Amino acid sequence: MVLPTRTGLGEVGGTRTAEFAYEPDTDVTLAPGESVQELSGKSPWRLAGRRLLRNRIALASLILFVLIVVVSFAAPLYAHHIAHTDPFQSNITGTTVVAGKRVDVLQQGGGTLGIGVVPIGPTWHANFFLGADNQGRDVMARVLYGGRASLEIGIGSAVLCCLIALILALIAGFFGRFSDAILSRLMDLIWAFPVYLLAISLATVLLTLPNGLQWGFIHVQPASLWVPTIIIGLVYVPYVYRPVRGQVLSVREKEYVEAAVAQGASSLRLMFGEILPNVITTVIVMLPLMIATTVLTEAALSFLSIGVQPPKASWGTIIDDGQALLYSRPWVAIAPGIMILLTVLSLNVLGDGVRDALDPRAKLRLKG
Repeated sequence: MVLPTRTGLGEVGGTRTAEFAYEPDTDVTLAPGESVQELSGKSPWRLAGRRLLRNRIALASLILFVLIVVVSFAAPLYAHHIAHTDPFQSNITGTTVVAGKRVDVLQQGGGTLGIGVVPIGPTWHANFFLGADNQGRDVMARVLYGGRASLEIGIGSAVLCCLIALILALIAGFFGRFSDAILSRLMDLIWAFPVYLLAISLATVLLTLPNGLQWGFIHVQPASLWVPTIIIGLVYVPYVYRPVRGQVLSVREKEYVEAAVAQGASSLRLMFGEILPNVITTVIVMLPLMIATTVLTEAALSFLSIGVQPPKASWGTIIDDGQALLYSRPWVAIAPGIMILLTVLSLNVLGDGVRDALDPRAKLRLKG
């Protein structure tokens, strides 16, 4: 996306129109007391922010996502000060108070046949709000702690993926020829593998290393959250690399880049001063969509026991724990599933809103 300054004002059919080098998509009405000149003089970034703020659905999705993040990272406060429990410690012989009576967390003779042990169901109170799992641990506290791990991995791997893809795309698209051929064939090689098969293979190798991942002074333990973060971030690089590379190839041929070359600008100046600002919007649009994708991927890998490792928890591991309790205590699996659904839905809708706000092919009309 080219981010030029205003070129002028015109009038078409009685409707005043702000003319830009790009054509944004949504109709923007003037706010009370705001003039055409004030709006037309704003930078494209401010105009994009204005359009995003006018998109109520996208704003609601952003608020929902921020709320999920805040609640998840407040998990220690809930566990220690409200639920008064340790969500990672087995509580097989524990008890709790329900309706003024002390009951066992794991109740004997439960289930359809009246045999075995069944965890306590939702109390809808501070303690065991969503019930307990088969180890007597508070499900609500584990869901919040699981959200921390899932969001850390999802956001971290998406940022890592977009950063690596952006750097490689700049190198391949700007220098072309040998660099472009090598990097593009490498991306094609990664692309050829199914995402989950490649992620499972890498996770299996890294999790079985006796000393973890060592690279110079960097040492990552097998149980660290960095292992799934790195794996998920790497396998999705080609999905961001391709569209960004295409944008770099297009922007490289623009007149202002040729003018900078004629003025003797260095390669670094051209890449980071002329090309990068005009392709960064593609990465910004893809970032929330990639976070949604990586959150789903992490949940799938953790469900298969090759993502987040015990004693840590994620939404995927909690769903795995709830499989055996699906008929007797379904909330153990339903609660993290709802959190994944809300997170992915909010990020996808937010991504659509960001795309609409930054869409360079839209047409901006000022009604007045």
